[in-house]
Amino acid sequence: MSEPDVFSALSNPVRREILLQLRKGPRAVNDLASGFNLGRPAVSEHLQVLRKARLVREEPRGRERYYHLDPRPLSEVDDWLKAFTHYWKQRLAALEDVLDEESRK
Repeated sequence: MSEPDVFSALSNPVRREILLQLRKGPRAVNDLASGFNLGRPAVSEHLQVLRKARLVREEPRGRERYYHLDPRPLSEVDDWLKAFTHYWKQRLAALEDVLDEESRK
């Protein structure tokens, strides 16, 4: 199986929520798992996918592992979305032109 890319890692709502939680700072697995209706092993699997996609890094602290958000790979998503942002800005500008023309009639 190939390593997950950023897009496949973000395709799961649990993983997206984990990333949102990690925006607030590093969290232990148990801490993260308490926010979901999932067991710790399931959350650990999601964290492994995020780690392989390089979206999180783990830090051992004693017997626990803390996870940190690494937002750098998200620039790939931002680059991809920019094409759509440009497209929709053009479409909305064209719609505005049509509406302006209609209001002048």
